[in-house]
Amino acid sequence: MPPRRSSTKGFARTASLLTGRIRTASESRGFAQSRLLTQWAEIVGQDISSISRPVEVSYGRGGIGATLTLLTTGSHAPMLEMQKEQLRAKVNAVYGYNAIARVRITQTAASGFAEGQVAFDQANAGKKTTKIDPDVRQQAAKTTSPIRDAGLRDALAQLGENILSKTNR
Repeated sequence: MPPRRSSTKGFARTASLLTGRIRTASESRGFAQSRLLTQWAEIVGQDISSISRPVEVSYGRGGIGATLTLLTTGSHAPMLEMQKEQLRAKVNAVYGYNAIARVRITQTAASGFAEGQVAFDQANAGKKTTKIDPDVRQQAAKTTSPIRDAGLRDALAQLGENILSKTNR
C-alpha cells in the first residue's frame, strides 16, 4: 500500500497557527481559558455580552480566588452589578471549578479606554430610523439597474438612497 499523501500540500490550519499566540495574549491578561474571551456571548448570553467585555482576570496575593474585571458603559453598570453572582457562576462553569471569587465592573465611555477601545454591539443603539421616500428608492434602483452583480447593485442602491434622502432633507 502506498503511503498516504497529505491533502493540505504543506498548508496548516489557521487555528493551529494562532492557538499559541492567542494563548500567550490571553494568559498575559490572566485568562487561563481563552474560551472566556472568544465565546463571551455563548457563556453569559447575548444580552449581557452586548453591554460588557471581559478585560482581565487578576489573582490576589494568597492565590485563592481570582477577580474578573468586566468593562461596560456607565449606564449599564447597575444592571451588571445586580447580576454579579449569576455571571460569576456562568464563568466558573467554563473553568470547571470556582476560579473566580469576585467580579469587578469597570465603567467607561462607549469609545473605551485608549489601550483597548470597546464598541459594544447594542441592537439599534442610537440609530435614527428614517422613512425613505419611494421615489428616492425607485430612482436609486433605476440608476443601479445596469449593474450585473446583485450584491453590489443592492449595496450601491442603498448608498444612493442614503445620499439622495440626505440631500433632500
